Amino acid sequence: MDDKSRSSLDKRHETRLFLFLIFLLFPLLSIAIVGGYGFVVWMLQLIMGPPGPPA
Repeated sequence: MDDKSRSSLDKRHETRLFLFLIFLLFPLLSIAIVGGYGFVVWMLQLIMGPPGPPA
């Protein structure tokens, strides 16, 4: 394989990786992080009670 075709192949792989990161991995990762944080807060409120002064 010559350098020109290898460069073209590398550029194609890089473009596919970029599209995978932008349209699949980052959105799924952000949903997982926000959902995980919400789950942790929910579990803490189940154990410790709701926030605020005691009634």
